Amino acid sequence: MQALLAFSRVIDAINSQIGKWLSWALLAAVLISAGNAIVRKLLDTSSNSWLEAQWILFAVVFLLCSPWTLLRNEHIRIDIVNNMFPKQVRNSIELMGHLFFLLPFTVIMVITGWPFFIASIRLNEQSSNAGGLAQWPAKFLVPACFFLLFFQGISELIKRVAVMRGMIPDPYASVHHPEETEVEELIQAIKGADEKTVGKP
Repeated sequence: MQALLAFSRVIDAINSQIGKWLSWALLAAVLISAGNAIVRKLLDTSSNSWLEAQWILFAVVFLLCSPWTLLRNEHIRIDIVNNMFPKQVRNSIELMGHLFFLLPFTVIMVITGWPFFIASIRLNEQSSNAGGLAQWPAKFLVPACFFLLFFQGISELIKRVAVMRGMIPDPYASVHHPEETEVEELIQAIKGADEKTVGKP
């Protein structure tokens, strides 16, 4: 199990570094978008290649940073419902979710996405827009995303088994998202209002 945990740490380090590097693509997309808007307003001209570049950069962040999102436990879930279950039930849900839903889905997406990328690069597929960019880099993002997400799912599975066996502390036990804090504050405010109401003669 220690070897698997070491493997998990390597996966976490790789996906964390990729996520941190590629998150800067969002800034590049914003700057290109702002530049396009300024040039269009001032010079009454535009470029399809720059427009498509900002879409691809956004896709880079959305897809290739998703393993980092999973690593940081920032993916969407119904936390209010999830927190109602005992810890052991939550651990079992995490384990089953990764094993029977996340991992098979990533395998399917890699297997089905790779041929589309290969076909695109062989044809040297270009954008249908005048002056647009080649299409194969964007199509490569899909299998690349799910390849990285597959290994991050393996890492999360290893860590969850280790947590359930008491080998490591739960890495997400002390993580509080802003939404959870907001809900907790709202509950406390409602309780405080109820106490004041009950205390009135």
